[in-house]
Amino acid sequence: MTTTLRFGDWAAMQADAKPIRMEVFVQEQNVPADLEMDDRDALCLHAVAYDAAGKALGTGRLLPDGHIGRMAVLRSARGAGVGGAILEGLMEKARERGDGKVVLSAQTHAAAFYLAHGFAMAGDVFHEAGIPHIEMHYEF
Repeated sequence: MTTTLRFGDWAAMQADAKPIRMEVFVQEQNVPADLEMDDRDALCLHAVAYDAAGKALGTGRLLPDGHIGRMAVLRSARGAGVGGAILEGLMEKARERGDGKVVLSAQTHAAAFYLAHGFAMAGDVFHEAGIPHIEMHYEF
């Protein structure tokens, strides 16, 4: 699947990013909406992946401290490289701004995806919004 990535602040990206996050995290995974949407969105660089027709397929964000988060891809676009494109794009943006590493909290079922992109697991499994996660790091 051919995807185009766009980056921007929350004001620019919210209209496309928020519905994806609500569908994936709130509807599919039962994360409370008040936990999913937080005040850190305004501080982040957001990425949204679009298909050739301009439909938003996935999103993620890069925090000022080098954390990548809120990675979400619509069910219909999973397995087509959309998540990898978003992750690689956010990693490149972190590298460009001089971050020495990126960190993320991966849902344990997705750890293999991040391992395949060069991340290493760190620490023990913990629960966030009732979902098991593991911290993962990638050093440039």
